[in-house]
Amino acid sequence: MPGTAVVVTDSTASLPPEVAEQRGILVVPLQVVIGATVYDEGPGGATPEMVAEALKEFRPVSTSRPAPAYLAEVYANAAADGATEILSIHLSAEMSGTHESALLAAREAPVPVSVVDSRQVGVATGYAALTAVDVLDAGGSVAEAAEAARARAAAATALFYVDTLEYLRRGGRIGAAAALLGGALSVKPLLRIDDGRVVNLDRVRTSARALSRMEDLIVEAAGDQQVDLCVSHLANPDRAGELAGRLGVRLAANLGGREVWCGELGAVLGAHVGPGMVAACVAPRPGAGNG
Repeated sequence: MPGTAVVVTDSTASLPPEVAEQRGILVVPLQVVIGATVYDEGPGGATPEMVAEALKEFRPVSTSRPAPAYLAEVYANAAADGATEILSIHLSAEMSGTHESALLAAREAPVPVSVVDSRQVGVATGYAALTAVDVLDAGGSVAEAAEAARARAAAATALFYVDTLEYLRRGGRIGAAAALLGGALSVKPLLRIDDGRVVNLDRVRTSARALSRMEDLIVEAAGDQQVDLCVSHLANPDRAGELAGRLGVRLAANLGGREVWCGELGAVLGAHVGPGMVAACVAPRPGAGNG
C-alpha cells in the first residue's frame, strides 16, 4: 500500500478555507501584530478589515512568521494522523522567514518533509499547493509534486497596484529610493513579483490607468492558455470587483467556466501593501492543452 503524503502551506497562500479543507491542505497561520497584540491570520484572528483600520489610524502594524516549533507540531500531528510524507509549500523566502521556519521544523519531524520556496507571494503559492495535491492524487511522488508546484508558481504572473509605496517601505519590502520615486508627482506604482521579490513594473499618473494597464498585462500573460485567475484587494472592493468582471469577460475562453476568485487580501499581506491595493494573479494550468 503506498504511503500517504500531505501538503502544508501558509495563510498567505490565500486559499479559501473550504478549498483547503476539501483538498486536504493544512494551512499554517502567520501572525499579525497590531499595537502590542499578536493575532493569528485568519477567521477568528486578524482580519483584513482590522489591518486596514489600524494602518489608516497610524497604529503600529507588523507581521511575523510561524515559529519553527509551531510548524514542527503541525508536522508531528499530520504524521500522527497517518501522513508518511509531508510537502510544505510557502511564500517567498525573500519576503518572509516562514520557509526557514519550515526547514528548521523539518529536521525534527517524525516523517520526511520536503520544503518548497514558491518564490511567490499570495494566491500564486496557493495555486502551487493545489497543483501539488493534484499530482499526489494522481499517484505521483512527493518529488514530482514539489517539482510541479515550483513550475506552477514560476509560470504565474502576480501584479499589484498600491495607492502608496509607504507601507512596503515601512516593512522593508521595497527600497527607500523606489518609495521616493513612487511619491514623486503623485505617480501611481504598478508592481510585480519577480523571482520572489517586489519590483517596479510601471508608473502611471492615475489609479484608473494603473488598473487598466494591469488588466492588459494579465490578459497578455494568459495568452491562449487555460488559467486560474484571482483578483484581491485591501479596502477597495469596488475597483477589484470591476477588474474581476472585465477580466472574466476578456479571459472567458481561458477560464473554461472556472470562476474568477475575488476577495479581500489576507491580513498579513495587507499589512505590507496598505489600503487601496488591488492585485491580480493569473496562473496557467498544467496540461489542459498548455504547451
